[in-house]
Amino acid sequence: MRRIDAKIITSKVKEMCMKANYELSNDVLDKIKQSIDKEESPIGKDILEKLILNANIAKKERVPICQDTGMAVFFVDIGQDVFVEGGNLTEAINEGVRQGYTEGYLRKSVVKDPFLRENTKDNTPAIIHYNIVEGDKIKIRFAPKGFGSENMGGLKMLKPSDGIEGVKQFVIDVVRKAGPNPCPPVVVGVGIGGTMEKACLLAKKALLRNVGKFNEKKHIKQLELELLQEINKLGIGPQGLGGRTTALGVNVEVFPTHIAGLPVAVNLNCHVARHIEVQI
Repeated sequence: MRRIDAKIITSKVKEMCMKANYELSNDVLDKIKQSIDKEESPIGKDILEKLILNANIAKKERVPICQDTGMAVFFVDIGQDVFVEGGNLTEAINEGVRQGYTEGYLRKSVVKDPFLRENTKDNTPAIIHYNIVEGDKIKIRFAPKGFGSENMGGLKMLKPSDGIEGVKQFVIDVVRKAGPNPCPPVVVGVGIGGTMEKACLLAKKALLRNVGKFNEKKHIKQLELELLQEINKLGIGPQGLGGRTTALGVNVEVFPTHIAGLPVAVNLNCHVARHIEVQI
């Protein structure tokens, strides 16, 4: 049994919170750069160039890429041969969020109650999804989620007879209705299968995959390519001002489901598609 001090987890999470909000990951930056050459709209091309400039300034000056530094969402894979000592794992993660958002001068966006709306003032509690795996390590994946894009997601319980065309139509409809609100170009996370809540979780998890890295299943990769092509025909464009670059990528995750159902969920990320991971 390998032992990991809770303080190490807190320290790593603190660093992740600041780095993810200061530095746009290379996969997203590269896709934006590639999109400039393909973008036909002069305004769209100019906006894409401004997004890169903004990301470079944020990294250099150590300031957030976006004013919405998000609700802290974690996916944690815990090896079954790991023992966390010196504290509770969930509290260790929350303490890392508390320190990262405070010391990094990141906006605290979480309220204690959805109706009373009193700010918790430290961006906790985090949303944490745990998964037990083999081994003696802990992998922590973090995605600060701004709600300009989060609010534009969708879920639909399709019938099996709706098939892949029904799935495609729903995903495209969600992006079309979102329009400029999620700050395009977006990254589209799609979860298909499982149950209602599992599909939503898959859609969120899909956003952790690097843009441009396709699903290993051939038919799902084909679906990702077709969806990206169709979404970029919508004409929404960068920041919703028209153009071909509405989405940088479409990531689809699937899971076994019931014979009577075909759940589909869509979770959108804005162009600040933040995601980072560490292994301890």
